Amino acid sequence: MDNLLILLSGCFILLGIAGSFLPIIPGPITAWVGILILSFVPHISIDFTLIILSFCIALAIFILDYFIPSLGAKKFGGGKGSVYGSSIGLIFGILFLGPFGLILGPFLGAFLGELIINKDNKKGALKAAIGAFLGFFVGVFIKFLTGLAFGFIYIRSLWNAKGLLF
Repeated sequence: MDNLLILLSGCFILLGIAGSFLPIIPGPITAWVGILILSFVPHISIDFTLIILSFCIALAIFILDYFIPSLGAKKFGGGKGSVYGSSIGLIFGILFLGPFGLILGPFLGAFLGELIINKDNKKGALKAAIGAFLGFFVGVFIKFLTGLAFGFIYIRSLWNAKGLLF
């Protein structure tokens, strides 16, 4: 049973890391489930505080991931049009384009939103769209680092219990 839990936990960790790049899988939350499953192995000691703290981090990153493209658009000089546009573009992109909508939606939404509000500012609209696009990649990077950190916890926990498990 222990080996099954360890294997299942490892699969969730790997799936969480893959979820950093695949918009269908909530990467940090999935990787956290792997840590939670690993904590049920009797010979592996994972502190309850670590489980709660890592869950809070995973949840915060999961929620923040929906706002980062809008923040990127705003950081690159976009106004309310690009911020609202990237948020609306994200929703419509996911609904109509699936996983590709997560990339294209904020970009096109920020561009069109800025053009609608500031019709004369085509250069600013493009900068805001690039900011939304970069914000998406920042989100991917943060999710990937979180997945790697949870993978490190997994490997460290197995290493510490190697005498008891293998």
